[in-house]
Amino acid sequence: MSEYDTAIGFAPEEIDFTASTRSARLKWVIVVNSDLPPGRAVNAAVCTAVATARGVTGLLGDEAVDAGGEHYTGLPWIGCSILSADAEKLRAIRAKAAASPGCHVADMPAVAQRIRVYTDFLATMKEIPTEEMDYCAIGIVGPRNRIDKLVGKLPLMP
Repeated sequence: MSEYDTAIGFAPEEIDFTASTRSARLKWVIVVNSDLPPGRAVNAAVCTAVATARGVTGLLGDEAVDAGGEHYTGLPWIGCSILSADAEKLRAIRAKAAASPGCHVADMPAVAQRIRVYTDFLATMKEIPTEEMDYCAIGIVGPRNRIDKLVGKLPLMP
């Protein structure tokens, strides 16, 4: 199944920039492999965030303008928690999220940080069975209660 098979996101009437992030129907989390060194962890989280922003409608807020008139790109109005888990837990959460209706999953397979040519990455991915895939990070957007059940009491990334 492709990320494009089911649209996940907010309808225009659901977007409320005046509401608390906790009142949004959908919740966004990124779970990073706790064994990664800081630089690779940040890279994985950022790449996963970009893929999530592309795949979830209504996620980004309007641009901001400061007192001097400088413009700033809109940020996710629902917020995003960055959590951590070991490789085994990350794989299990990813499998459950991918099988959960109404959830968008964007992931950063570990192989992506080792390959510099995108077509080589795509070819390598075809050789790795799903159950053997290692992940640097996964981003999940879905119904708040479902996301809470998936990530349980995972700690915030230090």
